[in-house]
Amino acid sequence: MRIGIDVGGTKIEGVVLDRDGHEVARVRVPTPREDDAYDAFLAAVVKLIGDLESRAGARCSVGVGTPGFLSPETGRILNSNLGSLNGKAVDQDLSRAVGRPVRVDNDANCFVLSEATDGAAARARRPSLAGRIDVVFGATLGTGVGGGIVIDGRVLNGANGAAAEWSHTTLPFTEDDEVSPYACFCGRARCIESFVSGRGLAGAYRALGGADLDAPEVGRRAAAGDATASRAFDVYETRLARALAGVINLIDPHVIVLGGGVSNNPRIFENVPRLWERYTAAKGLRNRLVRAEHGDASGVRGAAWLWPEGADPEG
Repeated sequence: MRIGIDVGGTKIEGVVLDRDGHEVARVRVPTPREDDAYDAFLAAVVKLIGDLESRAGARCSVGVGTPGFLSPETGRILNSNLGSLNGKAVDQDLSRAVGRPVRVDNDANCFVLSEATDGAAARARRPSLAGRIDVVFGATLGTGVGGGIVIDGRVLNGANGAAAEWSHTTLPFTEDDEVSPYACFCGRARCIESFVSGRGLAGAYRALGGADLDAPEVGRRAAAGDATASRAFDVYETRLARALAGVINLIDPHVIVLGGGVSNNPRIFENVPRLWERYTAAKGLRNRLVRAEHGDASGVRGAAWLWPEGADPEG
């Protein structure tokens, strides 16, 4: 059996999956906020693993999804919005603490791996793909924007461990008068995240004369027929179509899977595929856009799937 752990800003969640992906146990604990937060984090994860194994009645492989990514050069976490993890060799430290190998990967990578393994992307594959390299791209559209690539069931990390950090590149086909709704922490003007995050949708609504509302409320108003909210979605969907057209032009994935709060608006899955072909080199596109099947559980499930079928929990 496999343990998956998803590390967030407010909670750390763990699950045990059996060989068929069925959930055996689930535990959630608060993310430590103490001054010695890293030591407290390690202690919390170790205890969580013990609790999960006690409930499962078995020693399990362990995978962990975290914000940021592991540098192959240094073995340490970079670019995490959970500051206590930056500069730390999380996989090595956890491995020593639990007495077995622990695999660590970016939380967005775990999200995509989950959906490519037994979620929406797995079910969206066409029969004609049999025997061909299978490419899945995924993005989480929430307060921030994450991305991941899975090829033939394995996460693509890249030379620097930073593959699919797409959201901090410039939005493709930007118009001359197009301005980001807010300044992203990456410091790059007109980055994808600033346009297609939840805050990007809220910003599009404000720019059209709407009130200062959060993205879920804009979504509710659009669904209720509010004209300004609907126009904000039109703007947002065009921007998301451009962002994903850049992905299609680069890696041409068979399936693109979306998660995060903004993906709860079903109109995106109808409208964006109608728009993205304006910006792609290929025409008559066969790429499929789908909504994450496992929702908020995709990250923690994907962390469990970091270990392949039949892997020895002792490494």
